[in-house]
Amino acid sequence: MKQDTHPDYHFITVVMTDGTSYQTKSTYGKPGDTLNLDIDPKTHPAWTGGGHQMLDRAGRVSRFNAKFGAFTRK
Repeated sequence: MKQDTHPDYHFITVVMTDGTSYQTKSTYGKPGDTLNLDIDPKTHPAWTGGGHQMLDRAGRVSRFNAKFGAFTRK
């Protein structure tokens, strides 16, 4: 294997939005660095089941519904 082709893989500390932290191996930063998350599985709607809102930009959703609204699921 060629030397110096892979990034340095070392331990960092990851701090979640609620203040809890854990150590993991990563190529982020330098050994011992801290990664503070803005969004994590405890707060993001994709994992928490939060409300979803569909934006209709340039009438695309309206056109789709007009074209395919007559089809129903079986």
